[in-house]
Amino acid sequence: MLDVVYEDNHLIIINKSSSDIVQGDKTGDQPLSERVAEYLRVKYNKPGDAFVGVTHRLDRPVSGLVVFAKTSKALGRMNKLFREDKVKKTYEAIVKNAPPNIKGELMHYLVRNKRKNKSYSYDEPRKNSKKGILNYTLKGESKSFLLLEIDLKTGRHHQIRSQLSKIGCPIKGDLKYGFPRSNPGGGISLHARRISFIHPVSDKKIDVVAPYPDGDLWYEFVR
Repeated sequence: MLDVVYEDNHLIIINKSSSDIVQGDKTGDQPLSERVAEYLRVKYNKPGDAFVGVTHRLDRPVSGLVVFAKTSKALGRMNKLFREDKVKKTYEAIVKNAPPNIKGELMHYLVRNKRKNKSYSYDEPRKNSKKGILNYTLKGESKSFLLLEIDLKTGRHHQIRSQLSKIGCPIKGDLKYGFPRSNPGGGISLHARRISFIHPVSDKKIDVVAPYPDGDLWYEFVR
């Protein structure tokens, strides 16, 4: 069952679960893009395959908003918006340890290891490194965990996961980046909560917020 949070003639935005892959990979599991295409084919009674363009991706264990294009015009223009950093993405993450300040900016140099499918964050430039910048704000606390809001300034491979781990705040369930225990189902507690941009065709402001994943943990924080 798809969780559709926005749709018009050119775009469809899905609140993905942590078990979904956006595009096909070596696992052979059905990607979200194919499920969206089938949803559109059935909904609009299309005689052939429906067009679905992938405009960006989320790591498989991450939940939240993914924007797909329903037309080639929208795909090309959305790709341009992402390249020009004109899409604002806000994430929320559950962590065990408190960051150094209530709010702050993290700037690191990230090096991707493709063989390990992992990115390493460094304080100084390294060979083949790319600068990663994010802002964080402590949004809430429960008895055992803290909720961080992440304003992503650059879009590097595993950037949020790597940078939070670097400062001693690995995301709940993220074994790859240092959290000691996995979450049920294998996902991590990182949620692409909000996305906003100017619609590439209609020029109207799009500002979408994703419901939280199932489970009580996300609702335990003092706001």
